[in-house]
Amino acid sequence: MQNASSLDIAKPSFRECIIDGKQPRTYAAVMSTRDVIINKLHEAFLPESLEVMDESHLHEGHAGHRPGGETHYRVYIVSPAFEGKSRVERHRMINVALAQELAETVHALTIQAQAPGEARR
Repeated sequence: MQNASSLDIAKPSFRECIIDGKQPRTYAAVMSTRDVIINKLHEAFLPESLEVMDESHLHEGHAGHRPGGETHYRVYIVSPAFEGKSRVERHRMINVALAQELAETVHALTIQAQAPGEARR
């Protein structure tokens, strides 16, 4: 697991799009769902370490999978915000931070959330 830093904040990619059918073409910043998850978790929990993996390719043909993926994620996060919290409380905290993604695009989220000093199991 990598240590988090300000350089880890996801950077958007730029895609060409036509707005209102007008030329010249406009380039709009578009972030992947993984990048949005990274940014929201950084903002909400100031993690010491964070790893977000898109595992959508492992679920092709299963419920919730869509062409193009971005539906199934695994999160490993270590943050002082989780100190003294149960596993259920930690998961609820993350679900609140990612409520919009869970309601719209993310079908499944596997979470391992720990406080500093807890061993990764």
